[in-house]
Amino acid sequence: MFVELEEGVDGLIHISDLSWNKKIKHPAEFTKIGEELEVIVLEVDVENRRLSLGHKQLEDNPWDTYEGLFSMNSLHNGVVGKVTDKGAAVIFTTYGVEAFAPYRQLTKEDGTVAKEHETLDFKVIEFNKENRRIVVSHTRIFDEKAQEAKKAESGEREKEAGTTAKAVKKIKDNQEKSTLGDIASLAALKTSLEGSEKKDEN
Repeated sequence: MFVELEEGVDGLIHISDLSWNKKIKHPAEFTKIGEELEVIVLEVDVENRRLSLGHKQLEDNPWDTYEGLFSMNSLHNGVVGKVTDKGAAVIFTTYGVEAFAPYRQLTKEDGTVAKEHETLDFKVIEFNKENRRIVVSHTRIFDEKAQEAKKAESGEREKEAGTTAKAVKKIKDNQEKSTLGDIASLAALKTSLEGSEKKDEN
């Protein structure tokens, strides 16, 4: 959109240079004709007599902060926007930023799909500072918990199986010892009896 700096001097502000956070499709979503807007000169093209202007550059880039906040696998509480067959925008009101949740990542633990205006926890599954894109998932939270529970259960079973195997081995070892002990006792008894018989014969 064009901005008149003073009479006869116009500058062009690209739609992407209006806001760091809002995805603006048309300048009317951000401002109105006749409204004053603070801008900064980004580039001067003397040859073509053009000025490139920016508005968002007057503030620090919040995506520098978001990079630390929305790290991979971090959890955040967000409000579900309009749900389509592709997915839904998820608004993190605390930070004033929107993320995107693909449709399959909106499935809740009970099998239903998250609804508009619903507040849920979301896990960050993609962060792209350059494209100002955050992708989140609600489904991944309980899916991973279920997988962890399965692993823990599997580990317990293996542990139990190991304990059972040890117990069985111990019983077998004891039986073998008992058998050997019995053989030794019988041998001793036999020797003793044989000794007695010889005495009787004499």
